[in-house]
Amino acid sequence: MVRIEMALLLIHRPNRLKYVDSGVMPNMTYEGDVLRPGGSEAVRHSETDLKGLKQDFRQLHEKVQRITTEKMQLERELDGLRKTSQRLDEEVKLLRSPPLIIGHLQDLIGEHSAVVRSSNGTVFKVSVNSSIERETLKPGCRVTLNQDSLAIIDVLLDGWDPLITGAEMIERPNVVYDQIGGLDEQIALLREAIELPLEKPELFVAVGIEPPKGVLLMGPPGCGKTMIAKAVAAHSKSTFIRLVGSELAQKYIGEGGRMVRELFALAREKSPSIIFIDEIDAIGAKRLDTATSGDREVQRTLMQLLAELDGFNPLDSVKIIAATNRHDILDDALLRPGRFDRIIEIPLPNEKGRRAILKILISKMSTNRVQIGHLVSSTDGFCGADLKALCVEAGMQAIRCSRGRVRVSDFNSALKTVIKAKQESTTALPAELYG
Repeated sequence: MVRIEMALLLIHRPNRLKYVDSGVMPNMTYEGDVLRPGGSEAVRHSETDLKGLKQDFRQLHEKVQRITTEKMQLERELDGLRKTSQRLDEEVKLLRSPPLIIGHLQDLIGEHSAVVRSSNGTVFKVSVNSSIERETLKPGCRVTLNQDSLAIIDVLLDGWDPLITGAEMIERPNVVYDQIGGLDEQIALLREAIELPLEKPELFVAVGIEPPKGVLLMGPPGCGKTMIAKAVAAHSKSTFIRLVGSELAQKYIGEGGRMVRELFALAREKSPSIIFIDEIDAIGAKRLDTATSGDREVQRTLMQLLAELDGFNPLDSVKIIAATNRHDILDDALLRPGRFDRIIEIPLPNEKGRRAILKILISKMSTNRVQIGHLVSSTDGFCGADLKALCVEAGMQAIRCSRGRVRVSDFNSALKTVIKAKQESTTALPAELYG
């Protein structure tokens, strides 16, 4: 009877039982073909399984997202590695490619031909790369040539010699005119010939004269020629280029003249500028008929320097300062007006000059009321470098005795040491040379 009532009240569907009336046997569940009582425990098991499935689904979803993120990162890394590999392949290809020859363009012939001079001096008629802009192909420019066909591959920028570009002074020296004693007149002559035309050129235009081109400083070693040039470099706002004359003396023919041309070209490009050539006697010695091949190359460098100082190309805002302690061997063409318009002698300091130099040097030292009258009278014939050596030796005497101040006895002992060193020196030049 019970089975008949259940059959009437329930509608059977595949894999599912649906109650027609929720009030009839709510705790019954269908297992296979058998209907069994369920209850709250079965419901709790179902809820627990559902929560477990949700948690598993959430974990799987997070895992999928994490794997997707890792996949995207790996793809980005793979793209970066591919780009690096391509760049390295290109670099290897460039390293394996044959080198190019550096030459100079002399003339253009038509649209696709040109005349070039290779690095060994041979002249060729070659073809021109069609991708090169015609505006960049100018006679005299540097070009790269294929090693086999000598065709023009690319146009290079005009290059400066590293020795010339490195000669430009970047950091100004901390030397001022007040630190140079006994040379007030010489400093005034130098400043009005070098600094005044650069700072106030309108004065020379109003008077109607051309400003001096260069100044030659000559005198015994150690009298302050280079120190004056340092003060000019520190005080002037112009570009300061300094070189030693021996750096312009090169081994190969034409190299010294080329460096002189580039030196003045750099000075004109960065004008207003000042060129300082120390020890100019290295390339400015008198030209002789009997000379070796090396001497003739030095003479070629001198002739290029003469042409730059007083040639067709005006110097405008470029001034030259040169220094030497052997003016007796300089070429006459270098000393004439129009090249070095003002020759300033830097002599050995007299008594007044020695007093001024010693005051400057001793003012920087820690002393106990040193009277410099005795030192001034005892240092006749001393140059500025000798006086500086005297002060340094006096300071060393105090340091040997572990004292923080220099005494008069230290200066007296240092004076004897310096005089003895001067008497024993074998490099002293004859006194009449600078008389």
